[in-house]
Amino acid sequence: MELSIRSRVGRDVKEDLESAAELRIAVFREFPYLYEGDRVAELGYLAAYVDVPAAIFVIAEVGGRAVGVSTGLPLADADEAFRAPFVAAGLEPAEWFYCGESVLEVAWRGRGAGHRFFDLREAHARALGFRQVCFCAVERASDHPLRPAGYRGNEAFWSKRGYRRRPELRASFAWRQVDSGGLEVVNELVFWCRDLEA
Repeated sequence: MELSIRSRVGRDVKEDLESAAELRIAVFREFPYLYEGDRVAELGYLAAYVDVPAAIFVIAEVGGRAVGVSTGLPLADADEAFRAPFVAAGLEPAEWFYCGESVLEVAWRGRGAGHRFFDLREAHARALGFRQVCFCAVERASDHPLRPAGYRGNEAFWSKRGYRRRPELRASFAWRQVDSGGLEVVNELVFWCRDLEA
């Protein structure tokens, strides 16, 4: 079966909240996020996108079933924890589009969905007048005990897309991990940024 990609914008993203939540819970259990998610928390987080007219969901489907989702919205409309590092660095959040999380089932990776996720979100950002885009990613130690043998991160892919790691832009988030016995663990995420004009 073939992989197809579509997108929804604004209040229409509500149609994909359930499948997006399920995918995030499943995929983010993997290294490096190790996220022990639950449906209520995920739906609560994603519901914020419904009230943002400029929000976007990019959905990867196979035979009508969602196998991946990628999100985005203006940074000024994102949670304060995402905006704070920019404010602290003297950068105006209103000038940035935030490419939120992307998740894709293992079986469908390596087929171009990652590029399409970025292509459509960046095109959406340009159409809205944004010239700068960003996202953030968790960082794990190279000797982390749950790091799979042969694991390769996405840093090379992001760099080829024109994104640059900005170590001065960091955010901290707490979540329950698969190895934390039900307790929340504070994790540090680092932003990657791109000038769409470059």
